[in-house]
Amino acid sequence: MKFKANIDIMPHDALLDPQGKAVTQSMGNLGLNEISNVRIGKHVTLFVDADSKGAASDKVKDACTKLLCNQIMENFAFELEEVS
Repeated sequence: MKFKANIDIMPHDALLDPQGKAVTQSMGNLGLNEISNVRIGKHVTLFVDADSKGAASDKVKDACTKLLCNQIMENFAFELEEVS
């Protein structure tokens, strides 16, 4: 079975996000004062061959914790969908 994983990686809420802060300030300069507290992260899409959704989930968690996400500074969440 093949699964598609959509992974969102974001900085921890307690950490300063300089990119997000710069974008937030720029929103005001563009007249978009209603937008605040922008946080910038990463989105990763990958495909996994696995026997079950549970096995695919374990592989994605492994990839996130070992390579894709710096858990000291970031957290991650993902969704899996089976693809044909």
